[in-house]
Amino acid sequence: MNGLFCVAVHALIYLDKRGCMLSSEELAANICTNPARVRKVMARLKKAGLVATKAGNEGGYHLLCAPGEVTLDRIADALEVRFVEPAWHSGGDVDCGCMVASGMAGVMDGLFDDLDRRCRERASQLSLADLEAQLEQAAAGKETVHGL
Repeated sequence: MNGLFCVAVHALIYLDKRGCMLSSEELAANICTNPARVRKVMARLKKAGLVATKAGNEGGYHLLCAPGEVTLDRIADALEVRFVEPAWHSGGDVDCGCMVASGMAGVMDGLFDDLDRRCRERASQLSLADLEAQLEQAAAGKETVHGL
């Protein structure tokens, strides 16, 4: 998984909690990233029908769906991210005489595909509303939640 997924989830939950149009600069400040990264993510979320945009001084982004309708796998699909992906492969020389060196990359690809599929199944069961509930539980012992 890459950081784009984290940016997207954070932005969508913040948009819901604020309940108003927010600029990429406002989102970036809350996410602790730069506005260009936010715009890259939000463009994909807009294409997937999760957010709408408005141009101009009072423009920005707003959430189009109820948080309970937005599952985490839907966000991953919009961003074309995998939850489990190897950063590197060992072996890979299929013509060498060693069973391990020639077969390990394929075995690991199968393992990562299976793990990604399992993560996607779990992500399809979790919505933004579920994560919001976790945030609220975590903040229950605190007087205020910064920015919310």
